[in-house]
Amino acid sequence: MPQFDPSTFSSQLFWLLICFVVLYWVVSKFAIPRIGDILAQRERVVQDDLDRAESLKGEAKQALADYEAAMAGAREQARMLMFKVTSDTKATAETHNREIGEELTAQIADAEQRIATARDEAMDSLTSIAADAAKDAASRLAGLEVNSDDAESAVIAAMEGTR
Repeated sequence: MPQFDPSTFSSQLFWLLICFVVLYWVVSKFAIPRIGDILAQRERVVQDDLDRAESLKGEAKQALADYEAAMAGAREQARMLMFKVTSDTKATAETHNREIGEELTAQIADAEQRIATARDEAMDSLTSIAADAAKDAASRLAGLEVNSDDAESAVIAAMEGTR
C-alpha cells in the first residue's frame, strides 16, 4: 500500500496539514458562525416562548382571579336575591295569614252570633212548646183551663229554678 511507504510520509503529512488548515479555516469562518447563529436563534425562540408562557400564565392567573371574583359576586348577588325573595314571601304569607285570620275571626263571630240567635230562638220555642204542653197536660189530666200567659210564666219559673 502506497500510503504506508515511508518515502511518501512527508508529502502526505504536508497535504494533511494543508487540508486540515483549509478545512479548519472553512469550518471556523462559515460553519461555526452559522451553527452559532442557529443556536442563538433557537435560544431566542425558546426564551421568547418562555416569556410568552410566563405572560400567558400571568394572564391565566388574572383571569382565574377575575373569574373567582365574578363567582363570589354572583354568589353574593344570589344570596341577596334569595334573602329578598324569602323576606318578600314571608311578608306576603304573613299578610295572607293575617287576612285569612281576620276573615276566620269574622266568620267565627258571625257563626257564634247565629248560634246564639238560634239558641235564643230555640229557647223561646222551647218555652212556648213547654207552655203549650203544660196547658194541654193540665186540661187533660186535671180538667183545668189555663191561659197561655200563665202556662208560659210557670214554665219560665220552672226553667229558671233548674239553672
